[in-house]
Amino acid sequence: MSENNNNVNAEVNVNELIKVRRDKLSLLKEAGNDPFVITKFDFDAKALDIKENFEEYEGKTVKIAGRIMSRRIMGKASFCNIQDTSANIQSYVRRDDVGEEPYAAFKKMDIGDIVGLEGFVFKTQTGEISIHAQSIKLLSKSLLPLPEKFHGLKDTDLRYRQRYVDLIVNPEVKRNFVIRSKFIKFMREYLDNMGYIEVETPVLNTIAGGASARPFITHHNTLDLDMYMRIATELPLKRLIVGGMDRVYEIGRIFRNEGMDPKHNPEFTSIELYQAYADFHDMMDIAEGIISGAAKEILGTYQLEWMGEKIDLTPGWRRLTMVDAVKEYVGIDFGAISDDAEAVAAAKAVGVELSPTADKTWGNALYACFDQRVEEKLIQPTFITMYPVEVSPLTKASPLDPRVTERFELFVCHSELANAYSELNDPDVQRERFEKQLELRDRGDDEAEMLDEDFLTALQYGMPPTGGMGIGVDRTVMLLTNSDTIREVILFPTMKPLD
Repeated sequence: MSENNNNVNAEVNVNELIKVRRDKLSLLKEAGNDPFVITKFDFDAKALDIKENFEEYEGKTVKIAGRIMSRRIMGKASFCNIQDTSANIQSYVRRDDVGEEPYAAFKKMDIGDIVGLEGFVFKTQTGEISIHAQSIKLLSKSLLPLPEKFHGLKDTDLRYRQRYVDLIVNPEVKRNFVIRSKFIKFMREYLDNMGYIEVETPVLNTIAGGASARPFITHHNTLDLDMYMRIATELPLKRLIVGGMDRVYEIGRIFRNEGMDPKHNPEFTSIELYQAYADFHDMMDIAEGIISGAAKEILGTYQLEWMGEKIDLTPGWRRLTMVDAVKEYVGIDFGAISDDAEAVAAAKAVGVELSPTADKTWGNALYACFDQRVEEKLIQPTFITMYPVEVSPLTKASPLDPRVTERFELFVCHSELANAYSELNDPDVQRERFEKQLELRDRGDDEAEMLDEDFLTALQYGMPPTGGMGIGVDRTVMLLTNSDTIREVILFPTMKPLD
């Protein structure tokens, strides 16, 4: 009962604070000082730069702009702490320096108000780098109070829903998104230097292809046509390879109408790249080069921590076939098994069950053993290669064993970061694979591939041997920032509405 009363009292207090702030805004407008009519403020310095280069700034007049995060009003002189995009810095505001009316206006400002301040840089007697204000101006009024100072915004659900507040009161959160931006920039430079060009392909498609995933469906009113938000960029990019654009990549949003957990968000960012006259071995080199290179460039080290594990990204990552991985971690040698029934029985003997919609084949039994018993044990960077044909409908079969394909997935800390193929370019085999996927859809597998006739037409014009790869940007940023949930690296993750 008392807890309910506390909640009611807190709500009343917040409402009173909001009313006080709105009353202040009304008085400002009546006096002709509406802060919302101000369109610009020319600042010439940032807090972090001043702090890191004090000797250069000492005694010089600077202009900064930011949000008031704390105040100490002391009669004729006061202190406030201003947070700009780089850091917090203290300011000393004295009535005799800024003027009586501006000082009175300053004393009425609230925590969260955005101000422009001009003054000279100095150190206080306690040694804190500060700005001695000569003028201070209200640029925007904060009408809602920030979370209580000492407790801040700790509720993770609320942090993700109100990222704007999260960034204000937890400025360290910004680091993840700075690293994300630097990682994307690094990828672009890496591939551009290899002769790749960046392209854009449609988000809305009449066929959901390029991956095994459940799509989002929307409707085009003018064409009176249902369309799918893309689940991959693979098929359009391979059409460009057919057209003679030998090295292409796209960084963009992908949409999959599937579950949500710490590693999955319905919309996420991937990079897909395709290189003519290359294979999946070339893609392994690129994946290792991008991720290890980004860690060294952005963080200055190959040694990272992620999800409680110490990760070593030093180049020279392990490469292991799926057959060898299952033999090592599960104890079944699928390389010595040729019969489908024997393979399924071997999987069942160790407690591994195949999907109800999957055919009872050697390949599906191998993959089920890997998926259920091996993936969770892969901590250090590991390329798992040679996936079964059944789970790789767009991949070229191995010339040494037609049951497996030239495909890899990259795992770090039991998380898939990249997926790559030696791309299937035989249009007749591709049609057979698509038709097999259609059979799975008829059995109720709504994540199976659709048949794309135009893509088959493109392949009939001839696609050169091609290596292709997708890298999950969000998960890789999770690794680089030691984040345990994808919501920490997506500015506005998908959330269930409160009401």
